[in-house]
Amino acid sequence: MTSIDLDKVLDKAWADKSLQEILAAPVAALKGVSDRDGELLREAFDVKTVADLADLKYVRWAQALAALEAAK
Repeated sequence: MTSIDLDKVLDKAWADKSLQEILAAPVAALKGVSDRDGELLREAFDVKTVADLADLKYVRWAQALAALEAAK
């Protein structure tokens, strides 16, 4: 099972929310992602939520490439 310190990855307003609420949250709920960043992600890739970002094929491709490098 994977664990994550939500205080390190979420803005304070989202740290006590359920996983379902976090996944449905705007990407600006992620620490370091501004509302403007969220707007740009929506314009460029139609990403509106944290779940959309996680499912973005470019993110998955980049993660797969990084995993391949790490497995060397």
